[in-house]
Amino acid sequence: MSVRLQVPVDQVPAPGGRALLEQAGKSLALFNVAGQFYAIDDNCPHQGSSLCGGKLEGKVIQCCAHGLRFDLASGYLLNSTALKVANYPIAVEGDQVFIVIVPEESAP
Repeated sequence: MSVRLQVPVDQVPAPGGRALLEQAGKSLALFNVAGQFYAIDDNCPHQGSSLCGGKLEGKVIQCCAHGLRFDLASGYLLNSTALKVANYPIAVEGDQVFIVIVPEESAP
């Protein structure tokens, strides 16, 4: 069963913005790319550096520590499926934004 984490209204990023959220024991980075929301774990799978503060180009985030670039939509390292940051579906209902955490055993 999935869990829906409501993003506090004052932390919902405007287009081009981002927010770092601590919810349900997770550190999550939420991005708003041209009105489309993306949520990922804030920790780079390479060595755990924060991704939230990285350079954002379109829907690609670059890790500050070593320059690895991840697609926010898929979570995968660009041009590879060897490394992936966990990413989460987003539900928007009116002015409310939810990050949907799907248990690993039920994830596709």
